[in-house]
Amino acid sequence: MMVRNVVILMLFVTVIAPIILYTDRLGSIHTSSSSSSARDEFAQDVTAFPFNAQTGHLNLLPQELSTLKEPIGVVYSDNSTKSLPETKESEASTNHSHQVSARVLSTTTNEPDLSQKKDNPIVQVTQTLEQGNQLLADSGAKPATSEQNTYNASQNTEIKLDQQSTQTSIKVDQRKSVKTISEKNNHETTILDGRVRHLKDQLIRAKVYLSLPATRNNPHFAREIRLRIKEVQRALADASKDSDLPRNANDKSKAMEQTLAKGKQIQDDCAAMVKKLRAMLHSMDEQLRVHKKQTMFLTQLTAKTVPKGLHCLPLRLTTEYYSLNSSQRNFPNQERLEDPLLYHYALFSDNVLAAAVVVNSTVTHAKDPANHVFHIVTDRLNYAAMRMWFLVNPPGKATIQVQNIEEFTWLNSSYSPVLKQLGSASMIDYYFRTHRSNSDSNLKFRNPKYLSILNHLRFYLPEIFPKLNKVLFLDDDIVVQKDLTGLWSLDLKGNVNGAVETCGESFHRFDRYLNFSNPLISKNFDPHACGWAYGMNVFDLEQWKKQNITELYHRWQKLNHDRQLWKLGTLPPGLITFWKRTYPLDRSWHVLGLGYNPSVNQKEIDRAAVIHYNGNMKPWLEIGIPKYKNYWAKYVDYDHMYMRECNINP
Repeated sequence: MMVRNVVILMLFVTVIAPIILYTDRLGSIHTSSSSSSARDEFAQDVTAFPFNAQTGHLNLLPQELSTLKEPIGVVYSDNSTKSLPETKESEASTNHSHQVSARVLSTTTNEPDLSQKKDNPIVQVTQTLEQGNQLLADSGAKPATSEQNTYNASQNTEIKLDQQSTQTSIKVDQRKSVKTISEKNNHETTILDGRVRHLKDQLIRAKVYLSLPATRNNPHFAREIRLRIKEVQRALADASKDSDLPRNANDKSKAMEQTLAKGKQIQDDCAAMVKKLRAMLHSMDEQLRVHKKQTMFLTQLTAKTVPKGLHCLPLRLTTEYYSLNSSQRNFPNQERLEDPLLYHYALFSDNVLAAAVVVNSTVTHAKDPANHVFHIVTDRLNYAAMRMWFLVNPPGKATIQVQNIEEFTWLNSSYSPVLKQLGSASMIDYYFRTHRSNSDSNLKFRNPKYLSILNHLRFYLPEIFPKLNKVLFLDDDIVVQKDLTGLWSLDLKGNVNGAVETCGESFHRFDRYLNFSNPLISKNFDPHACGWAYGMNVFDLEQWKKQNITELYHRWQKLNHDRQLWKLGTLPPGLITFWKRTYPLDRSWHVLGLGYNPSVNQKEIDRAAVIHYNGNMKPWLEIGIPKYKNYWAKYVDYDHMYMRECNINP
């Protein structure tokens, strides 16, 4: 028994007592380390709060920023500022600096943005501190005092200010370095962009040397320069910029330069070289003239060609029109067609889509569409298609009429001199005999549209609308941007035609359209008189009848049977017929040039009531000027069934 007690005592002293002591020590160490770890984790969480910035910019910082000290301690709360009134100014500057350094202090979090209140780091840290103090109070521990919080906040603020100022200076240095690098790259790019040009210049110089007698008398140099020419030509190939050149282009250029230096030493006849260069310049000028002529011809050809889509559309509409019964082919409100109190438009066109844009744009901007009446006249080929389009797409409350020019039985060659001339053998010969010495070099005067009587129908408005007093004539290549009602209330002061004058350019004077070498023209007209524009014209039909304008037009057309007074077209006879009978409208009513001039004043376009795509670059063609196309395209419904079937896209 005694021995057993001694053994138990020794066991307690040697085994159990050390275990108890070690366990107690380990618990105190763990408690201390846990507290320290919690504080460290809390400090790291505080420094990781985003300051309402874009997180992606953190990756742009250089590696030197990693050496900056991260803020430690507790970010100050709103309550802590009460104990330090003397730090208000520093706090205000700190708040201001938050905005400056927002992008730099952001983190790379992928969490979605919350509300401003939830994202505020000061509010979050303050709430965390209050929760921690509450837990410590519940466990009997001593919470952090306000003085401790304030001290930590002040220390943290100073560190943040140092970090922000350092980062701001780094960003400024970055901007300067980026600007320097950019300028250097631009300079290098400017230099490199000349490599292709330099190689081409070397080719020209080499060909000049090769053609000179001194080179032909030196077979060795001639072979060498031919070899260099082939090498440079292979290096150039179809390269249009330096990036297209092969890697060995510089070596070829250096070799060519050395060969050209030899050629310079061989050549001793400067006069021969000058003569050769002049011959080359003359040849290049001739080639340029030929290319310009070809370009003009192709442009004219493209302008007169009907795109596939615009050819498909009338065919598709015609098929649909003839599938309707007779009762479905009529337009409503036909009793308004001869009401002189309404606003009547005359539109003569064989282009269905262009006519649709004119009507749509006019109705869109009309204050009272019910008072507007559109009279469309087209040819026999497009009559059914034009009617079908407006049957399917009626112009709202406005009234529409589509007529076939074949129905005008009074319009025949015995009545109209121009119709007789258009069917004459000489006119057909002028258009269809292309290879002859006396052909007109100006292709625009040989436009086949002049063969169409639709183009001359504007001179027969009183015959077409015998019961109307005023008509507004519109071309099919215009877009209406404002209400045109005010044009009917204008006082034309006894004139027949109201139009916008085109005096801004010299080529819009009378002498550009009429042949003033003919005495009939020179005796009756002023060569420097202002022209005016067809496309949007107000015609007083009562004055037209009083002044017998149609008969005057016929008389001048008969005098021009051999085209000695003017070339073909409607503007020259219009200038003659309405000479001293045209009232100038304000220029804002009608702006021209969108079909040929890419530099029309943007302010004039914006304030214009009508914009006119006169010229070859019509908006429905691929050659149309891109920046003007949207004015026209926004009145086309490209989602329409017929448009999709014919593959007509903007």
